[in-house]
Amino acid sequence: MKTIGLIGGMSWESTVLYYQTINREVGRRLGGLHSAPLNLVSLDFQAIADKQTAGDWAGMAGVLSQAATRLEQGGADCVLIGTNTMHRVAPEVQSAIGIPLLHIADVTADAIERAGLSEVGLMGTRFTMEQSFYVDRLAARGIRCVIPSPPERTLVHNIIFEELCRGSFRDDSRAALVNVLASLQARGAQGVVLGCTELPLLLRPADCPLPSFDTTELHALAAVDFCLG
Repeated sequence: MKTIGLIGGMSWESTVLYYQTINREVGRRLGGLHSAPLNLVSLDFQAIADKQTAGDWAGMAGVLSQAATRLEQGGADCVLIGTNTMHRVAPEVQSAIGIPLLHIADVTADAIERAGLSEVGLMGTRFTMEQSFYVDRLAARGIRCVIPSPPERTLVHNIIFEELCRGSFRDDSRAALVNVLASLQARGAQGVVLGCTELPLLLRPADCPLPSFDTTELHALAAVDFCLG
């Protein structure tokens, strides 16, 4: 098996999902007591969030590039950034290392293509919904994104940062997100990208009125494919 390198802690709540999904899937495929060889660098999310608020993307690129370099030096064969938002600096991170970076938007686009869809809603942090790095990555694959309205974007962003990243999972917030999904569907979305790795902690497939793409699970399973491939 190849060794997976994971940059986590953004937030650690979703890093738990990565670790659990990767190891359960390796065990399911190989049987017995098998689990994944995995190196983890877990960052202090407050420091990252402060840089996000300040718009210091160069600073964040430096922090994540250093983390990726540590993973490579520690024997990792690939790197995952365990958050959608921080793929804003994925090109800089990839350029800092000599091993592949598995891009979360690419594996999500693969799943959307397999489902035969061409227009999807995108829910995530304000950075992911409003900046071009994610939308453009999907557009390059012929996939159009429907973005929530400004008030909906504020709602989703606040639920992520004020609740999910802090381990708070509320039924009223789930209902509010489902209303956003219904709005996206009414505007032509054929499916929805849960484009924040914390969203699957609250939204289950049964909650979604249209096909959903769990980016956390898709990214983790891509890491397993790499590990066992």
